[in-house]
Amino acid sequence: MSEPQLNATASCELLVAPSDLASSLSTDPEDSFPPVLATSRMVAVMELASAKLLRPLLGAGELSVGVTIEVAHTAATPPGVVVKAVARYTGREGKLFRFEVVASDPGGEIGRGTHKRAIILAERLLSGAAKRNPKS
Repeated sequence: MSEPQLNATASCELLVAPSDLASSLSTDPEDSFPPVLATSRMVAVMELASAKLLRPLLGAGELSVGVTIEVAHTAATPPGVVVKAVARYTGREGKLFRFEVVASDPGGEIGRGTHKRAIILAERLLSGAAKRNPKS
């Protein structure tokens, strides 16, 4: 299986909208989260940047999926600001592709971590997911 060039990078940007805020992610009225970029949205931008590096490797019916991510979210970003994530390919670990990911806003770095992705058949993923639905 081929792989990206070592240290190759890709990026993804997100204009922080109200739906990206921690305060909008609550499922319980008793929760109280701040109106700043949610960690889960920062992680999503990091994953999207990493996935870009794997696009050229995808065959028919394949896609890349996140397997693990370990991040620190170190600074708050308000709505209306652009967040940029940069993924750097750091090599393979068996079937997994490893990335170093860094997110920043105009004030500087807001988070960093490591991420692993796998290339799989979309049909296999969807079939496995369907088995987890008791209504199927």
